[in-house]
This record gives sequence, structure tokens and C-alpha cells, in this order.
Amino acid sequence: MQKRQQDFFSDVYEVARLIPKGRVSSYGAIAKYLGVVSGARMVGYAMNAAHQQVPPVPAHRVVNRNGLLTGKHHFGAEDEMQKRLEMEGICVEKDQVVDFKKLFWDPSIDLAL
Repeated sequence: MQKRQQDFFSDVYEVARLIPKGRVSSYGAIAKYLGVVSGARMVGYAMNAAHQQVPPVPAHRVVNRNGLLTGKHHFGAEDEMQKRLEMEGICVEKDQVVDFKKLFWDPSIDLAL
């Protein structure tokens, strides 16, 4: 992995670790916060590679801009991402976070100085 990509992934992991339990964020919101407006796909790549990170990265809390569990295939079992969200009190129906707008955590707002 190139140094720049490795640094970006590290930044993504740092932001993802700040998402509170019971809340979700999106690939695009994290990319925007990091100053890479069209970097949602790169955040997705980072989340796909996050499962072996120490300290752990709560990748299950990162969904697409509509609240869909588009990264669920990277959790091993088909329903593992949903199970992790539900353990935090987040309802998921048909692979979509219920009350997504209410549960959405925007780092650009919540981490603003």
C-alpha cells in the first residue's frame, strides 16, 4: 500500500473510531471531513481493510449515504454487520438503518471546533 493511501486509511480509521455507539456515519461524510469530497469510495476501501486494525475500528457504523449496509459482505457472515448494529440499539430493516437521519453522525458537525 502506498504511503499516502496508508495515511488516508489511518485518518479514516481515526474518525471511524470516534463514531459513538448507537450512531452511524457515511463513507461520504467521513471523506468530506477529511477534505476529500469525492473520496467516499476510498473510505469504503479503508473500511473493507479495517477488520484487522488495532485498536479495533467500528466499521459496522459506516454505511452509505442512504443508510444502506453496502459493506456487509466484508464482515464474514451475511448478517454480521446488522447484528453488530442491532447490539448497539440500531434497528435495521432490509439492509437499511431505520431512522438513519436521526442516528446520523456527521464528523464535520460533531467534530467541529
